[in-house]
Amino acid sequence: MKKYTIGIDYGTLSGRVVLVDVENGEEICFSVSEYKHGVIDEYLPGAAKRLAPETALQHPEDYLNVLRTAVPEVLKMGNVTKEQVIGIGVDFTSCTVLPVDKNGTPLCFLDEYKNRPHAYVKLWKHHAAQGQADRFNEVANERKEKFMGRYGDRMSSEWVVPKAMQILKEDEEIYQVMDRFIEAGDWIVWMLTGAEKRSLCQAGYKAVWSKKDGYPDQDFFRALDPRMANFVEEKLSKEIYATTDCAGYLDKNGAELTGLLEGTPVAVANIDAHVALPAVRITEPGKMLMIMGTSTCHIMMSKEEHFIPGVGGVVEDGVVPGYYAYEAGQACVGDHFDWFVKNCVPGDYEKEAADRGIGIHELLVEKVKDQIPGESGLIALDWWNGNRSILTDADLSGMLLGATLHTKPEEIYRALIEATAFGTRIIIEAFEEGSVPIDELYAAGGIAQKNEMMMQIYADVTNKEIRISSSKQAPALGAALFGAVAAGAKRGGYDTIEAASQHMSRLQDKVYTPDADRVKRYDRLFQEYKILHDYFGKGENDVMKRLKLIKSDVMRVM
Repeated sequence: MKKYTIGIDYGTLSGRVVLVDVENGEEICFSVSEYKHGVIDEYLPGAAKRLAPETALQHPEDYLNVLRTAVPEVLKMGNVTKEQVIGIGVDFTSCTVLPVDKNGTPLCFLDEYKNRPHAYVKLWKHHAAQGQADRFNEVANERKEKFMGRYGDRMSSEWVVPKAMQILKEDEEIYQVMDRFIEAGDWIVWMLTGAEKRSLCQAGYKAVWSKKDGYPDQDFFRALDPRMANFVEEKLSKEIYATTDCAGYLDKNGAELTGLLEGTPVAVANIDAHVALPAVRITEPGKMLMIMGTSTCHIMMSKEEHFIPGVGGVVEDGVVPGYYAYEAGQACVGDHFDWFVKNCVPGDYEKEAADRGIGIHELLVEKVKDQIPGESGLIALDWWNGNRSILTDADLSGMLLGATLHTKPEEIYRALIEATAFGTRIIIEAFEEGSVPIDELYAAGGIAQKNEMMMQIYADVTNKEIRISSSKQAPALGAALFGAVAAGAKRGGYDTIEAASQHMSRLQDKVYTPDADRVKRYDRLFQEYKILHDYFGKGENDVMKRLKLIKSDVMRVM
């Protein structure tokens, strides 16, 4: 009897479920469940009051619907019985966190709290806690906290503690009534197994926990706010589990949610970007993976721990046991291009694309793919959703320089792509200057699969070869690999993630190779990008922050 694992990948707008053959990694089929509520950034469901700027919430019912619909769907599509599924893996966007009661019930499910914004999930790109992140950084620097080096010397507004601080400041009742403040990935595992099992990956990168030192002490949290002295004990958990552990087994509720067999092993939750490494055969140092979607995460491993300014985290055993895994990222990539085509492309372009039966992205690429680097005279900063690495500042914003009355939409589109490539090069240089060498680049995600022009630009800007994942669902495939490890060899899976990766992952034959002439041209453009990056991002000119303050003042009086 053939054996399969299921990988469940929770993204920003949908959940994707893939059914994978354990023997060879063949992806039998996949199903996508779009979130009914999407990103809640203007109004709560059924509410009239506008949400605060930089708010990004979600409804956890959408996550449960992925289990109810997409999991049974892949069994039906693949003609596979529930008895053939030997393990389940889950990955999730991070830091995506929610307040729940002692039973794991989200507070927004309760009638008395359903109209309170802080009772909902705070999505990873919720940036309204920037003020609390600034407070965190101030206190940590005053106290000379050594743990800050592990996080690039700056706390992000996207992470657990600033988001909890925002709840405490703006709605103390929600803070006090929540029994747990939990990553959505860990919550889903709880819903499947009936047991709270906090992921080492989630805690290490987003909740200031380390295998060596644990969480910061109570004195630190007391310095943030006296009411937070027992934050770890009261709202988090000191019980942390490796991503290669089995979190537990489907209980009756989990089996009913998914249509799978009660007792099926479930892996500890993982972060969507990190779980993809073994899915592209990265189980050793020197190889950086770019997971390219609405945002981009940059993940790689080293045998050594180095503290790199601006790099968002280094966690022991963060992906593969025995290695330190590093995370950096860009907060705006696919979102960047999606915003442009929805708001800045003229009607005649849309008509041309429709008449020819192609997508608008495809049309723009066709019009500009042969342009020589620098030909448009444009350069952009890729901060349209803030900067994650290496500046770690959500109050920065995007910029386009060099536009004239002759500038064409496709040239702006290409400049935005180039900006994201320059942002990746900034990150690569930070790693290499921090004694973490990068020998090879890999890419996964829909953009890497679809946009050849973009991947060639990345190769030319970074002057590195780029290999592409064969899987269109690399995080979901990676989750399925960890599901095979949760099952273990005795059930037909694997005892290590390295063994699972060897048998169940693959790469495309295509490799993007840098073009020597374009490398030189992009070097010149990158020097201009770096000047703008430092000028606007390192405090010489805070005009972007001042504009956001003016905008906030206007919003408060509307």
